[in-house]
Amino acid sequence: YKLENKSSQSVDVGALGIPMIFNNILTKRTLNEAYHKCAFYDPYIGRDAGYLQVTRLNGHGPTLILVPEGNTPLEAYKPLRSDKTKRGTTFEGFYEWMVHTKAYAENEWKGVDHWNPPSSITLKPGQTKTYGLKFLLANQIRNIEDTLIKNDRPVAVGLPGYIVPMNQEARLFIKYKHDHQSINIEPAGSLSVKEGKTTKNGWKEYIIHGQQWGRSRLTFTYEDGLKQSINYKVLKPQRQVLSDLGNFLLTKQWFDRKNDVFNRNPAPITYDYFAKKQVTQDRRAWIGGLSDEGGNGSWVATMMKQLIHPDRKEINKIQKFVEGVLNGGIQYNKGDRKFGVRKSMFYYDPDKMPKGTYNPKVHFGGWESWNKKEAYSVGRSYDYTPVAAAYWTLYRLARNYEGLVTERSWQWYLKRACQTVVAMMKYAPHYARFGQMEGTVFVKILRDLKREGWADWSAKYEGLMKKRAAYWKKMKYPFKSEMPWDSTGQEEIYAWCEYFNYSEKAKITIDAVVGYMPTMPHWGYNGNARRYWDFLYAGKLERIERQIHHYGSGLNAIPALSEYRKNPDDYYLLRIGYGGLMGAISNVTQEGFGACAFHAFPETLRIDGYSGDYGPNFLGHVINTGTYVIDHPEFGWLTFGGSQNESNEGIEMKPLESSRSRIYLAPKGLWLTLDAGKFKKIRFDKSLNTIHLTLENLSGHAPNARLRISQPGTEENAINFKPAEKYDMERGAYVIPLKPEGTTVQLQSV
Repeated sequence: YKLENKSSQSVDVGALGIPMIFNNILTKRTLNEAYHKCAFYDPYIGRDAGYLQVTRLNGHGPTLILVPEGNTPLEAYKPLRSDKTKRGTTFEGFYEWMVHTKAYAENEWKGVDHWNPPSSITLKPGQTKTYGLKFLLANQIRNIEDTLIKNDRPVAVGLPGYIVPMNQEARLFIKYKHDHQSINIEPAGSLSVKEGKTTKNGWKEYIIHGQQWGRSRLTFTYEDGLKQSINYKVLKPQRQVLSDLGNFLLTKQWFDRKNDVFNRNPAPITYDYFAKKQVTQDRRAWIGGLSDEGGNGSWVATMMKQLIHPDRKEINKIQKFVEGVLNGGIQYNKGDRKFGVRKSMFYYDPDKMPKGTYNPKVHFGGWESWNKKEAYSVGRSYDYTPVAAAYWTLYRLARNYEGLVTERSWQWYLKRACQTVVAMMKYAPHYARFGQMEGTVFVKILRDLKREGWADWSAKYEGLMKKRAAYWKKMKYPFKSEMPWDSTGQEEIYAWCEYFNYSEKAKITIDAVVGYMPTMPHWGYNGNARRYWDFLYAGKLERIERQIHHYGSGLNAIPALSEYRKNPDDYYLLRIGYGGLMGAISNVTQEGFGACAFHAFPETLRIDGYSGDYGPNFLGHVINTGTYVIDHPEFGWLTFGGSQNESNEGIEMKPLESSRSRIYLAPKGLWLTLDAGKFKKIRFDKSLNTIHLTLENLSGHAPNARLRISQPGTEENAINFKPAEKYDMERGAYVIPLKPEGTTVQLQSV
């Protein structure tokens, strides 16, 4: 594209965009058509090193890559609002590759913290400026970076990613034909950067530490003048993030209004972060109604936090919620709808409610303002998953710890979890045909039923789930919900296909996840599964918009990392999975508020004001988080989620991620998990013949650790390790008595 100033005066070009038009219109297409004809595209908003990747919905190659030709930086990524194509659940909209943005930054986007510094140019009389884009093809998504390197583009690989807790070290590897001239950090001091080694194939290593909470931009200026920006997000240590979140949910979001006419007290309820108040009423009934994703998100997050970071005082409050609101309120506990789950506790039915019940400032009306009959219906399957997850969490706490759960027995919670899933099949068969967000929990419930030896319960349960999986097996692409296309059902579909050994369908599912879950040098897009309509249903700012780390990130990280553990050489899966895993906690504020997602449009670039449907995102993080130790063929030994010290004798690693109860040793495909207790550190020689596990000291609620050993990364899941010392076995786990001074367990190969 050539801009020529034919006038006699200088002309300022304050904004310049190139429309990016690809076939992402799913409207009036079957899923089969969409998966073969349509594409999604995502930007690396990295200035001169920026690019756009265009991927097929089915995740197969070839993949199209657009890169700058000449001086055409990708400075921002703007929705193309001049296009009149109707946006909605089947069309996200088109975008513009923004080369210059200063005019917008001074006007429509004023006051926003931009991904890159806004620029403009001035054309003198007779002057011409040329811009261009170059089209490249990668034979598959996993080879995008190789294709960029072959075309002399600068490539950055951040491991474990671009979301950096302050107590963890991150590595950045850069491959480019020119050395860097300078490195700039904004805000100053927000990151520390130290140069490391150069690998055998010329990758330059940089060691990154987060110093200041919040967004940070790292800009490399190379010797040829090219500028590359990499956007990071710095967090508190992960355990502190969980503590802050739990405290916020059970103080600021704890709704305990006496005589609430909708019987919602006590409960963690939706919160408006910008207004600093609880959201008890909204036009969308479910948001203040404690059910559906947009309303149950707060109590789901509260519940799941306890699974890996239990706190007795918080659990006492949670039990009051379960006894006072969940059991008999959100979920029927008697009558002809027993175990059915209501769509909402709140409803709009002014003729049946006392005068003054409804806030006159809320604009009720439309299909979202459910009346009592609609709110109390039990036909929405998606509302059953969080209820089952809540009971399953309390079962695990009651079964594996002492004195944390006091209201009911572990047997009661496990039975109720099972009964909830069975009720879903009875009351909500239509939507139950689809994969459910958080549905991985259904598989975990079945495994625990079997471990407890409840043969009759597990047989009925498994039979119902197999009917669903058999239905998915028959379909080429079963990835929908009540929406024509969706990116959340893949999580449960993968889990059951793996369980029932439907390997072909599991692979199709993983391919689809790879198709919409990119890895790129930007905290917002790395591991960010595609979601674009949920601000309409759970956000404060309602619009169709590419969402940054909505619950698709946390949920789709589950199949990505599960598949990686089976294929420990597929580092691409590890990168997108870990990116999504960390993305799930990236929008938790310093105070502990968990936002439903981050707004990607350049006039906003901040979290949404509502907590909304954050819960499923956090659930994905909690049941999936772990520490991954790899020996990369190019980058060497690396730890995702921990610190490591490497010596000639071996590796010592300390887990620093949220749970500290799951460790994957990739060279042996070895997955170590604790039902109770925490890992303190792990030592092993580089051949991994001998492994020493140090467990945290004895605590009041966990006198014993319960260790599980599996090797999904070995042929037929053969287990080649066991403890050197003999321990009792309980439900398939080694029971290890914990000592006040610490406990060490040696694993040896067999």
